[in-house]
Amino acid sequence: MEKSFAADPLLFDYVAETFVPEDATLKDIRARMQAAHLPAIQVGALDGLHLEVLARACGVRKAVEVGTLGGYSGVCLLRGMAADGVLHTFELDPKHAEVARETFRRAGFGDRAVVHVGPAREQLAGIEPHGPFDLVFIDADKTGYPGYLTWAEQHLRVGGVVLGDNAFLWGSIVKPLPPPEDAEKVPAMRAFNERLARGGRFRATMLPTGEGLAMGVKVR
Repeated sequence: MEKSFAADPLLFDYVAETFVPEDATLKDIRARMQAAHLPAIQVGALDGLHLEVLARACGVRKAVEVGTLGGYSGVCLLRGMAADGVLHTFELDPKHAEVARETFRRAGFGDRAVVHVGPAREQLAGIEPHGPFDLVFIDADKTGYPGYLTWAEQHLRVGGVVLGDNAFLWGSIVKPLPPPEDAEKVPAMRAFNERLARGGRFRATMLPTGEGLAMGVKVR
């Protein structure tokens, strides 16, 4: 399943053909995730390219990812990071974590990706001595986004970047009556977006991808 990048499919095709966001390695990661019956919720190919380019632009050496899944987005981040850069990535499901470890090994990042298994809100404290960090990418349980943002506020360096995927919550963020499965997620995501935009710790924007990629640069 390919995720949308723009409302107009012709624009989507044009961007994909011009920027070629997915190579053989990334296609193999998708195939392996599908074979392992992981849910098809990894970032889209163009969003993966966004992660790589943003990591390069920010000179990232120390990054944190909340929500590993099969390692697709982690590989994209590591591709944009410095040659000695390290990614700490957190995954709740042990099966997903094993797939991700193999993904990182095959992509040549086995010694630079540290996969932590268990609830991120409990595990994040363990990496705090390695901070401050240059980038935090959040793509996990949506009700947890405000708490992950609090952690990012405290452990990013000034000038560091926080990214939150699915910030449009598949359109539910603006629906008067969101689907029942999103009922608890909407107030959490609204709180995340509003605090990122107005909380005073970040200068933030929304990259208008198909699912919404919120981005903030820490200013204090």
